[in-house]
Amino acid sequence: MYMRRNTRSVKVGNLEIGENAPISVQSMTNTDTKDISATVSQIKRMEREGCELVRVAVPDSESCHSLPLIKKEINIPLVADIHYDYKLALKSIECGVDGLRINPGNIGNDEKIKLVIKSAKKINLPIRFGINSGSLDKNILKKYKKATPQALVESTVNVIKILDELNYHNIIFSIKSTDIINTIEANNIFSSKYDYPLHLGITEAGPPFQGIIKSSVGIGALLFQGIGDTIRVSLTGDPVEEIKVGYEILKALRLRQRGPNLISCPTCGRCKVDLNKIVKKVERQICNINKPLTIAVMGCMVNGPGEAREADIGVAFDKDKGVLFKKGKIIAKSNDKMIIKRLLEEIKNT
Repeated sequence: MYMRRNTRSVKVGNLEIGENAPISVQSMTNTDTKDISATVSQIKRMEREGCELVRVAVPDSESCHSLPLIKKEINIPLVADIHYDYKLALKSIECGVDGLRINPGNIGNDEKIKLVIKSAKKINLPIRFGINSGSLDKNILKKYKKATPQALVESTVNVIKILDELNYHNIIFSIKSTDIINTIEANNIFSSKYDYPLHLGITEAGPPFQGIIKSSVGIGALLFQGIGDTIRVSLTGDPVEEIKVGYEILKALRLRQRGPNLISCPTCGRCKVDLNKIVKKVERQICNINKPLTIAVMGCMVNGPGEAREADIGVAFDKDKGVLFKKGKIIAKSNDKMIIKRLLEEIKNT
């Protein structure tokens, strides 16, 4: 039985993360932050797909100057992603971002981290501390020899000690590894001891095919255990695709529903139509529909109204004929082309 882990609430801009808030889907731009037009354009596309928070890279001071201009043009919270130079974090705060993402493994010593936290505390700005297997503190790596789950958690605990000292807890953590098992184990250990909200992901997951599988397994396994408050699917490519996959993971676990759930059979020797072509056509036609419908496209009557009776609406084929059904009940019969047309009409009218 699914039971969400109880975490504290952190607000990033107008987005609540943790506690009873829906698990949010976020992503990161891959444009040059100094190219304001390109960055805003990409974020707008991400917003249309349902992105609820966006992170931008801040590698230099020039990028900091772009932040208020970007924020002015978008509708979702803007988070500055900082590595190596703590001064960029301080400057980003001055430039009005909604939050920071800091990697404590490469930002410098504890004093630099404290300076960032103190600056954020003045305006209650949320910070996500990203603990990554590829950038752990050298002392921790020396102790554990490699990026084990225990090493990842210890790095997180070191940050919490600083937060306790400064009495600031408007914080989100992410504990990521390129290794799925290590990511799952580290997040399990952490969530059993602390109530900070967790951002989930598999770092550097890879190109779309491999990345989607790794992310679905890793993120999905944790979400199913009630762990996780916000997610990002990391893929090499267009970040818009990351958001689509993120919502599909949440949809598969019945945690959130955005747009139709399209189901189709894998086909077998009984299928007498080009189901792949039909499914692609239906997929194109429903891509802009946000109704929470389950739509079935089945290759034969065996996988038709009976096995897909849970679908709100669907079609199944028998040689050159097709049937349209709702909740397992056949409501129309026709040739394959007409039945697809009828399906699309019914979807729009449902």
